[in-house]
Amino acid sequence: MGGPFWARKDDHAWSIPKGLVDDCDADLLATAEREFEEEMGSRAPPGPSWELGEVRRGSKTIVIFAREGDFDAAAAVSNTFEMEWPPRSGRMQEVAEIDRADWMSIAAARTKLVKGQQVFLDRLIVRVSDTGGVAN
Repeated sequence: MGGPFWARKDDHAWSIPKGLVDDCDADLLATAEREFEEEMGSRAPPGPSWELGEVRRGSKTIVIFAREGDFDAAAAVSNTFEMEWPPRSGRMQEVAEIDRADWMSIAAARTKLVKGQQVFLDRLIVRVSDTGGVAN
């Protein structure tokens, strides 16, 4: 994840690209593709997707999709957003939404991914094994 709050944090500080559903997005997959492009700086690889379900965290519901494809993680370029930093300082800073992207094993991802999103790793393993690696 990006922004100063996550600076110098690594374990349980990574997140799957996600964002808010716009009123014009009737389709959650279209939202996921838009957010991938905004956060990673390139379009999501083409192809069929697996929906990995949803998780509720507070007032937010996270719906995650997975897709097999080629993506150059080293070339990821994030969009930015403006936030007050330090908190209650009155100073606004523009910060990257993500600071980096990477490919890693499931075991490494369990260590890096925020705890509330780790369930999606288990769901991905099940979907890949149930379908022989072929998305719908």
